[in-house]
Amino acid sequence: MESLDREHCEPCKGNSTPLSQAEVEELKAEITDWEAIEEYGELHLQKIYRFPDFKTALAFTQRVGEEAEKEGHHPALLTEWGKVTVTWWTHAINGLHRNDFIMAAKSDRIAQSFE
Repeated sequence: MESLDREHCEPCKGNSTPLSQAEVEELKAEITDWEAIEEYGELHLQKIYRFPDFKTALAFTQRVGEEAEKEGHHPALLTEWGKVTVTWWTHAINGLHRNDFIMAAKSDRIAQSFE
């Protein structure tokens, strides 16, 4: 099976079903240090990345944004001095989809290039 960071997002419609808790746990095992959190009654994936300064955090934000645009799936990004909080969820289904885990894995791959 292909690793999540090499997969591509599939178009998701409002009639798609959010992942079950078992599916979330299974996919969560493939990504490191991501939390499944509930916000506004929806399940989201969230991770905080740490950087040595604002310039590096901003560069990471830009790269994640570029990848999101390529895939047509966009996160919430909070860029601060020395850290970026990335939150993925699928707006169309108000919950988590496989696409969110794909993009979490892609975010991790991007972060590795800043180490």
